[in-house]
Amino acid sequence: MAKVTLVFAVLLVVLGLVGYLGTGSMYPTALIPTWFGLALGLFGVLAMSPKESRRKLFMHINVTIGLLGFLGGAITAVTGYAHARSGGIEQNYTALASKLTMAALMLIYVNLCVRSFIAARRSGKV
Repeated sequence: MAKVTLVFAVLLVVLGLVGYLGTGSMYPTALIPTWFGLALGLFGVLAMSPKESRRKLFMHINVTIGLLGFLGGAITAVTGYAHARSGGIEQNYTALASKLTMAALMLIYVNLCVRSFIAARRSGKV
């Protein structure tokens, strides 16, 4: 699962950089997925330990980061969209797409982690 974590880390870094550069480098908050990706990448590398206790610890940290990323991306997407609709402000679709993409990636990642944790528990490796 640590290798899958690194794939999602790269996807988030790319998402953040594309969002930042796609907005003309005007909005540093577009880099938020990049920071989540870097955190996942760091703990993903640490999860590649041969020691089971270290691997479990860092994968649980990663799934927590994933859950926070999902909640943050989904909540900010919904509130930003609702704020723009209610205030008559023009919606920034690039930001909305970036937030929704981050939320979707993190939801998929958390789902894969939970399935992996359940499979490990059932197989008796825990």
